[in-house]
Formats: sequence, structure tokens, C-alpha cells
Amino acid sequence: MIPGAISNSWRIQLADQDLSDLVEQAQSQGAQHVELRQTCLGDYETGEGNDWRPVFPRMQSLVDRFPQLTFDLAMALPCLTQSIDPKGGLFQAALAGAKLVGGDSPHLRTVDPGAAGDAWQGPDDFPETAWGLVELTREAASQGVILSMENSGQPLSSMARLVSEVRSRLSPEEGQFLGLCPDPTNQLRRFPDTDPVAELDALPLDMIKIVHFKQARNGDAHPSVDTGDLDCGAMRDVLDSKGYSGQAIMEIPPHQDVFENLSASYRFLWPEG
Repeated sequence: MIPGAISNSWRIQLADQDLSDLVEQAQSQGAQHVELRQTCLGDYETGEGNDWRPVFPRMQSLVDRFPQLTFDLAMALPCLTQSIDPKGGLFQAALAGAKLVGGDSPHLRTVDPGAAGDAWQGPDDFPETAWGLVELTREAASQGVILSMENSGQPLSSMARLVSEVRSRLSPEEGQFLGLCPDPTNQLRRFPDTDPVAELDALPLDMIKIVHFKQARNGDAHPSVDTGDLDCGAMRDVLDSKGYSGQAIMEIPPHQDVFENLSASYRFLWPEG
């Protein structure tokens, strides 16, 4: 796996430091990939809501400064609970940003904070607006951009059912551009009686586009990836056994010592590294 970091871990530091310098600190702690999260990009983004846009010249300078790193772009996109125009300015700007930072493998990682509720058991439970993913994926695929969704408010098994159904309405080539960003800790917080690591193991490998590691203890966010409510070591082992070799993002919470916590997370997961 490729050890990664995410810019929303740096909310405290972004108040008085440039994003580029924070990326440099993450790289010095062992990060090989950085997820650039909307609302946590400092001067590299502008606007809010539908008016949000990446600042492309600054994004280009960031990528140019770190040729040894890879990047993806992440955003809150209510693609499951609202209708999103695939040709609209917001989605097109996000695809353009993903292509700018993503190099040979552009990737737009999304999350729909409004998709919470009872676990979806099948197509009858999906919001009608979720079928908009068909055209969003088709548009992303036409531009060569991977589109993945984090399981913010649903179990991994429910999100996998949705992806399978959407893929069935696309060509096989287009369908491969849609997948998931599994975050088992998200699931454990909302559905404590489920086994998210087992559900991760049940996912087809081609559906796993990127993964988030985080930890909680007694439901409260823990500053690093370590022991706690989720067996993060078991999560790592499941991914290894499946042959997953993509990015593993440490989505650790903001903290004054966030970079020390990032390094500690890597040491916990890969003690021989």
C-alpha cells in the first residue's frame, strides 16, 4: 500500500502556513500520497458550495513542487441525495482539478454527508437522486477520471450494492471508473453492531479505489491510527490479502502534533517499514 495523508488533518496549521509547506512536512514523515480535501486547501481554492473552485495555477505549482508525490482531489458532493449536473460548473471544475493534480491516474473522491439513515438493503432503498451517479460516472469516465465515494453514512455493503447497480447501467469500461473509498471507522460509529472489516473483505478488489484509515476509542476520535474501536491491523491485513496496492490515507483529526501523529500511524501499520 501507498502511505497517504489528507489536508483536512491540517485545519489548525492552515491558519498560518501555506498548504505546500504542509505537504512538505507530510512527505518528510513518510507520506507518498496526499489527498487534497475541499475546504482544507487554503489559498489553493476559492468559493463555497456550488461556487467552490480549485485555484488551478496554485494547484499546478503544488504538483510541480512535489514530483515524487501523487495526489487526488476530494470534495463533499451530495451526489446521492441531490441532483448534480454532470455538465455543470461545479462538477466540471472538480474533474478539471482532479486531472490537474492526478497525473496519469486522476481521481475525484467524494462524500455525501446527507446519505445517513437506515442501511440500504437494495435498489428500492436507494434515493431516486442516487441514480444520477450513472451520468456522473459516464462523464468522469469520458475524461478518464476515477470517481469514488466514501461511506459516510452507510455500511460498506450498502454502498457496494449501489455501485453494482449503477455499474449495471453503464458499459463495463465506464463502470470501472466508479468505486468506493472504504472507511470502516465511519461505519462502526453509525452501525456499531456490524463488522466493517468483514464487509471490506467482501468487496470486489476493483471496487476499492482508495482507503481511509482512522481510529476511535469509545466512539471518540483518536489522534493517530492505533488500537481502539476498530482493528486497524486487521483492516491492513485484509487489504493486503486482497492484493490492494493503492493509497492508504491516514485521516487523522486536526491536532497541534498532527505530523508526529501521522508518523506514529505509519509506524503502527507498518512497523517494519
